[in-house]
Amino acid sequence: MHEFSRKEFLKLAGASTAMLASGMPALAAKKIRTKKIPKTGEQLPVIGVGTSRVFDIRDEPDAFPSRQEVLRLMFEAGGSVIDSSPMYGSAEGVVGELLAKMGGHKKAFIATKVWTDGRQEGIAEMNESFQLFKTRKIDLMQVHNLTDTRTQLKTMRKWKDEGRFRYLGITHYVPEAIDEIIAVVEKEPLDFVQMMYSLDEPEAAERLLPLCQEKGIAFLANRPFARGNLFRATRGMTLPGWAAEIGIDSWARFFLKFVVGHPAVTCAIPGTDKPKYMADNLGAGYGPLPDKKMQREMLKFWRSL
Repeated sequence: MHEFSRKEFLKLAGASTAMLASGMPALAAKKIRTKKIPKTGEQLPVIGVGTSRVFDIRDEPDAFPSRQEVLRLMFEAGGSVIDSSPMYGSAEGVVGELLAKMGGHKKAFIATKVWTDGRQEGIAEMNESFQLFKTRKIDLMQVHNLTDTRTQLKTMRKWKDEGRFRYLGITHYVPEAIDEIIAVVEKEPLDFVQMMYSLDEPEAAERLLPLCQEKGIAFLANRPFARGNLFRATRGMTLPGWAAEIGIDSWARFFLKFVVGHPAVTCAIPGTDKPKYMADNLGAGYGPLPDKKMQREMLKFWRSL
């Protein structure tokens, strides 16, 4: 993959800001970094988008254009991962309508979840996800928050064998669930794990991320901004000078590069409803990533605040 020099990155990033209003994201001139899905070797872009809250807009027709622009910017930069769930209100249906309108199904890596107890209930919910997304194939189906995991995985494996799902996984979003996630990873063959990971919630790096590496499991990082805590803590602050060494020129890129810099993290999925924030997030997919030494420095900086 092409490695951006600092000069190249700043040129593209600056042009992107200037051209965003005209609908011509300059960053799309070069596609964002990708990482391999361990089980298949398929390349997955390191920055995606989460839909919790921000795509639950069924009753807000005026909000659809901004979400469409968020997806368009992501696709043009080479991104693809859209993560959703039945838990997120109307988000699955909104994404399905937008993808159909944009002709975006072939560009999207659709990741969603089953969030219910019981075999028949799980079947009904997953069938509804296919209808809402307007697709016959879902890239990644995940058991949401380990809800009736064994039951749902049994159906999911059958449907994967039938070609309805490409990958299977499990999810959670709080540090207290890490032991539970690890117990499932130890017992069940999985393709993906989704869990929180950020400067404010780095617990996954202790045991879960190394375990995913060991077992060849891809990792989706949710809550990479710790639900806004990182931005609130750094509001009005200047970036540390050494961040420029790896092309970081915004706090969003600082936070996201820390996340995707971990070798076990395949993709980060920050949620956003604003095109300018999507463009900013995508910038973390360009240029070098922090090595272990710089990641320690980033964590030390955060803990000193």
